[in-house]
Amino acid sequence: MKEILDELFRLQDVKYRDFQGKLIPTVSADSIIGVRTPELRRFAGKLVKSGDVQHFLDELPHAYFDENQLHAFIISLMKDYDRCLEELEKFLPYIDNWATCDQLSPKVFKKHRDLLPDRISAWIASGETYKVRFGIGMLMEHFLDEDFDPVYPGIVAGIRSDEYYVNMMIAWYFATALAKQYDSILPYITEQRLDDWTHNKAIQKAVESRRITPGQKELLKSYKVKRAGK
Repeated sequence: MKEILDELFRLQDVKYRDFQGKLIPTVSADSIIGVRTPELRRFAGKLVKSGDVQHFLDELPHAYFDENQLHAFIISLMKDYDRCLEELEKFLPYIDNWATCDQLSPKVFKKHRDLLPDRISAWIASGETYKVRFGIGMLMEHFLDEDFDPVYPGIVAGIRSDEYYVNMMIAWYFATALAKQYDSILPYITEQRLDDWTHNKAIQKAVESRRITPGQKELLKSYKVKRAGK
């Protein structure tokens, strides 16, 4: 464990640490070492190849944000689905920020999409901010292309939360879904099936996307909800 921590501090970029602290307000600035993402990915790959990562994975909770990032990248590289899922379930309760949540993306899930819907439903039903966000993220990553099912956007639209990081992910999901499944997703906007804030944020993100046509953008903007005092 000391060797891993020593290596993280060896890779420290102080300016990057200060920059990260401004982007991730839910994490204490004192817990950020400041290791850039490419370096963390390389280190994770090296540790996975060595086969000596279990002690680190069992050492929860970690003291540093960068350790959590490293943990996420190690899980993302696991090739055995069952082991990956086991380590993921152990780790999810300790995620406390959007960056670690969003960069946790197991590659092995692509080969086992048929097993994911039940797990995703459980994460979303948990009501825990970053489990819910992760579940929505997995629907966005794996089920907006050839495995798209109209049931999935309905599940996401049904989520009601006071958590900013949940609602932002819902908006991101619908903006991405509009780019990939426009005709199926448009009614969620025209019929205003989301809460006002998330509805407007989804439109904003979609309008910013290069994958949405100018005509589609104009139509989407016409459905923006005007709130009192805005």
